[in-house]
Formats: sequence, structure tokens, C-alpha cells
Amino acid sequence: MTRPWLVADIGGTNARFALLDGPGAPPERLAVLPTAGHAGLAETAAAYLQRHASGVRPAAACLAVAGPVAGGRFRLTNAGWPADTAEGVAVRLGIPHVDVINDFEALARALPVLGPSDVTDIGPPVPSGDGPLAVVGPGTGLGTAGLVRTPSGWVPLPGEGGQVDAPAATDREIEVVRLLRAEHGSGAAELLLSGNGLARLYRYLAVLDGDPARPLTAAHICAREDDPRCAEAVATFCALLGSYAGNVALTLGARGGVYLGGGILPRIAGALRASAFRTRFEAKPPVGDYVAAIPTRLIVHPGPALAGAAAKLALEAA
Repeated sequence: MTRPWLVADIGGTNARFALLDGPGAPPERLAVLPTAGHAGLAETAAAYLQRHASGVRPAAACLAVAGPVAGGRFRLTNAGWPADTAEGVAVRLGIPHVDVINDFEALARALPVLGPSDVTDIGPPVPSGDGPLAVVGPGTGLGTAGLVRTPSGWVPLPGEGGQVDAPAATDREIEVVRLLRAEHGSGAAELLLSGNGLARLYRYLAVLDGDPARPLTAAHICAREDDPRCAEAVATFCALLGSYAGNVALTLGARGGVYLGGGILPRIAGALRASAFRTRFEAKPPVGDYVAAIPTRLIVHPGPALAGAAAKLALEAA
């Protein structure tokens, strides 16, 4: 490995890195570093190269970040790092070519290269239609992106869809959103459909029942299937996500499928299948039949954003 590609998936909590020898090559020297304790993206990448790839000088890099990217300038929404530029990262790392893209743009770019074993159906195994693809996923935040086929290839549509209003549909969900707005001054979907959002959802359900809420993390809530309120929080989370994913499907006309990513859903895959997710996804009268024809699939690939970053570099090298 002389002049490989560097790819990364940088979230609000962890940064995942790997090296590849070129198009189609498997990732090597995979490592995860915490974002805390590093001053920025370049410093985190430099720490990875020093610890796991000493002496390696990448020829190019594609770094996917959990935040908005525009004109080469980016900001990680939940990492507390200052805004930076791809050019600045390239200079500090000494890498000739550096792309910085939104993490859900990377996930979207990965969709065409995922194999059958990399996804699993949530709901009926509906065949993919001819149309755009979409990917949504709760993690540190709520990522959303689309992918549209053009004569020159697939074109990603990154965005900040997690900032739209939470799609409450039941009286209890409406009360949850009322509490959310009172506390945060916003009803953004991301404030409920994320790791911190699940903990917030659990707490609001306790408030509605007049009970004291234990300070549980999302991981604890997901693991306590025998606790009625934890189970309700997870079920409500999945139902809200179904409504949100259905809204995304309609907005993008995602006849090719809606894919589910992020760090939370693989841990609650069983609960997701048993939940009202798909029912709420399809509950879009008078266009329920339109949405019912769109497949929903959970991504189970261990590093889809890395695959998407590699796909972007491969496209540029072609």
C-alpha cells in the first residue's frame, strides 16, 4: 500500500477511517477514533494515520461528515468543532486531493453498490421501482438524502431534512411534540428521531403519565425490552420514523426505495419490524397506494458511508 485512498465517516461521537488501494478494493486498516479530544477533522485524520498507517501518504481522501457541506466548507453539527474547509484539511494533512461530503450523501452514494446481503426488508419485500432512492437514519442526528439517476450517472441530493417538523399523528404524539416545543422552542424531527431524541421521547412519555423518568440513555432504552415505558418509547420512535420516511418518499418520489441507516436501527431491528413503522409509512391518503409500492430496507452493511466515500473517489478516478 503506497499511495492509497483515505475514506472516513465522521459523526458527532466517533470517526471511522479506512484505507483502500483503489476502485473496488476492500477497506483496510479500519479504525474508530472518538471525536472528543481532537480539535477538528484534520487533527483526527492525522491521529488515525499516525496510529494506524504510519508512513502511508494517501493520494486522495473522501471524508464524510455529519453536518452541512457547501462550497467545500463544512461544519459538524454535533461535534463542537469549528467550521473548516476541504482545502484547509488537504493542506494540513498534506494530501493532494480531499473531498468533504455530507455523511448521508456518502450513504446515498453507497446505495447502488450495496448487495442483497447488505440490506434487509422492513415490511413486505416490495420490488424496487424505476425512480430515485432515499436514505434516512437516526444516529447522533437524523440524516436524510436522495439519489437520482441521470444520463451521466447517479447524483446525490444531500440536505438537512432532520430539521423539519416531527410528524406526530396520534394524540399522544401531539402531546409529546408539545412538550418538545416547550423545552426546545422547536418541533424538529431530529430532536425525537436520534439517540438523544429517543431518551427525550422516553422522558416525555413519563411526564405525560405523571411518573418520574429515570435518566436512561438510548442504549439503555433499546436494551430494556421488558420495561413497558422503554418498549413504548421504542415503538413510538419507530412509528414517528415511519411517518417521516413516508414523507421523504413522497417528497423525492423515491420509487426506487427508502433505505434506513444510522447507528440506532440495527440495534432495534426486531422492534422495528414489529412496530407500526410500515403502517405509518403507507398511511398517506389519498396516495397510500403510491407509497405502498415503495420498498423500505434496513442497511446492515458494517460501513456503508465508507463505501459511499470510496464510490465518490472511484467516480472521480474513472
